[in-house]
Amino acid sequence: MKFEDLLLEIGGFGRFQILILFILCLPRINLPMHFLLHNFLAATPSHHCAIPHQEAFVNLTMEEVLLISIPREPDGTFRSCEMFSQPQFHLLLNSSLQPENNSIIQHCQHGWVYDDSQFTSTISTQWDLVCEQRGLNQATATFFFIGVTMGAVVFGYLSDRFGRKAMLLLSLVCSVIFGMLSAASISYSMLAILRTLTGVALSGVSLIVLPLGMEWVDIQHRTFSGILTSIFWSIGNMLLAMVAYLVREWHWLLVAVTGPCLLSIVCLWWVPESARWLIANGKVKQAHRHLLRCARMNGRKDFAEDVPLTTYTQRIVLQWQHKKPGGSYSYISLFRTPVLRKISLCSGAVWFGVAFSYYGMSMNLTGFGLNMYLSQFVFGVIEIPAKMIMYVVMNRAGRRQSQAWALILTGLCIGANVIIPKPFTSLRSVVAIMGKGFSEAAFTAVFLYTSELYPTVLRQNGMGYTSFVARLGGALAPLVFLLDEVWRSLPEVTYCGVAVCCGSVAFLLPETLNAHLPEGIEDVE
Repeated sequence: MKFEDLLLEIGGFGRFQILILFILCLPRINLPMHFLLHNFLAATPSHHCAIPHQEAFVNLTMEEVLLISIPREPDGTFRSCEMFSQPQFHLLLNSSLQPENNSIIQHCQHGWVYDDSQFTSTISTQWDLVCEQRGLNQATATFFFIGVTMGAVVFGYLSDRFGRKAMLLLSLVCSVIFGMLSAASISYSMLAILRTLTGVALSGVSLIVLPLGMEWVDIQHRTFSGILTSIFWSIGNMLLAMVAYLVREWHWLLVAVTGPCLLSIVCLWWVPESARWLIANGKVKQAHRHLLRCARMNGRKDFAEDVPLTTYTQRIVLQWQHKKPGGSYSYISLFRTPVLRKISLCSGAVWFGVAFSYYGMSMNLTGFGLNMYLSQFVFGVIEIPAKMIMYVVMNRAGRRQSQAWALILTGLCIGANVIIPKPFTSLRSVVAIMGKGFSEAAFTAVFLYTSELYPTVLRQNGMGYTSFVARLGGALAPLVFLLDEVWRSLPEVTYCGVAVCCGSVAFLLPETLNAHLPEGIEDVE
């Protein structure tokens, strides 16, 4: 007897499963509010060198002081990182004159003045993370994703060892603690460390929510459950735009996006541990209790509790003890057998490409000709129809084809915007929004697809490993923007190339449409 057969007897998709899925969707809303927070937390407003006051400036307007103190770009705007070593008073007579030699131009000596019309304060303005320090500003996102990368390994292992629910609760509590401490940071180093630890904690939420919900749902509703959970990520995306629009001060913005984790902690009380995991680990009595509760809520009061449960657990527990006496699975198990090794290598490549291109697009809000708050909101809105279409496509065309083409088309859209001239802002925006839709479709597919590829005994290890690889992509994505100093379009070309190559790798994975979730390694092999 398979666990799916047991689920059918107690109701594979009733009130019990709907309650669990909606409760698990609450922490899912919170994830993008942290994962994409860098767009607003570290936003860099327009700025120029601070000019110390001089007696000679008494009768000059601010515009005239800037004119004689700061060199200009070819388009007439003042440079952000340079100033004249001495005031160039002759520019008052003819502002179109260029300085005769570059020796009178130097880097900012007295700090910077920032335009505060859009942001009250960001970490860029707080610690002057501009010009030579621009790399540190981008690194803030990288530190966060390094934390998420480490957390993927830690929580992937721990949730297979100690259970889904306990580790989800631990990750939510740690997220609140580190998130609130981040808001109280008094130095860049403190913020960097605490954002890394927040990433570690939130990685557990990202990793556990989907499999915990999926393990309670029957085969027919598995795709629907994955898409439903994923839609709440998009809602979080839109909420981030609204919260960031209302809260323009970075300390309070961190508090605002961390607070909802408290609600998730309270609601987690009603979510049971995965019966699949309990049975796989020989905890039959606890599984029995949760399965009875599921049957009662779903109106299956005639459920013959003892026989099917006992039959199933005896078979599966004895089988696993025979296969692997006294041992436990680890990440090494993902690469021991031929089919699992191929799945792990290919799915790792796909996850890297999905995350790398997704965060590359999501962190370039100002590059498509829209207001950044509007871009964030529209990028969130477009994800919902993308997920709906993906739901239909994955059930018709299968997981493999859907995954591969969604990622390849993401890359082609990013590449198209390299070719389309900058003045065509409307066309660039449309292509960018389409690319964002494909990118989100690829992310939606990869979560569901991966959870179906790995057996129950290794599912969280598998998700942990693939999330680890994905977060490497997420950590590298913001740093790629620094390549624009080599060639302006090099970041986009890089995102495009990686997405197309990794999308092609998805064709090597097995199809899982309408297949039973594998329980042990022998089911995969």
